[in-house]
Amino acid sequence: MEVRESLASVSSQLARGASDLAQQLASPPAAPAYLDLIRCAQVTQELAQQVLERCVQRSRDAGHTWQEIGDLLGVTRQAAFQRFGKPIDPRTGKPMDKSVRMTDAPERARSIVTDVLEGRMDTARKSFNPQVLTAFTEQVRGEALATVAGLVGEFEGFGSADPVVRQIGDHTVVDIPLRYEAGDMKARVAFDTNEKVAGLFILASETA
Repeated sequence: MEVRESLASVSSQLARGASDLAQQLASPPAAPAYLDLIRCAQVTQELAQQVLERCVQRSRDAGHTWQEIGDLLGVTRQAAFQRFGKPIDPRTGKPMDKSVRMTDAPERARSIVTDVLEGRMDTARKSFNPQVLTAFTEQVRGEALATVAGLVGEFEGFGSADPVVRQIGDHTVVDIPLRYEAGDMKARVAFDTNEKVAGLFILASETA
């Protein structure tokens, strides 16, 4: 069983790492040593994430709500829960595994979204599961894209931010930023356990 270090221990490591990084930045090194700065900064970032996760858990244990935590972090309560929560699988009574199972999910999702937006539905359908294959007809595609066009105008391309990948229950979910002439949206692709598309949506960018 994994033994997690205490909040105090990880915080001390973070303080030392941040101090070391600050000292290195105070006297810029020779060019090759800049890679050491990247390594040091990466370790510090990982420790900061661990501290944040533990602080959120302490807050939950103290009775604070996901709404309070989300407000503090500038996200919805659902987004806060999806990032830090530890949902229990009602089928097993055990914590759900939140590790992403599809290593190529971002690339596959972007390719599928491109095919759908550009009308290559025969290619896109090869990735659909039976339910989506039945439901996502050409008429449904047309109506959905017309609704989006009515809201934010013409599609201009993918956003500059990287796709966000999460494991939500049995599904690997990928959010891909999209740029339209009058606003930003995102495509959401959900893959099932067979790595087939179980859902495909275009949503407002702030949707959790």
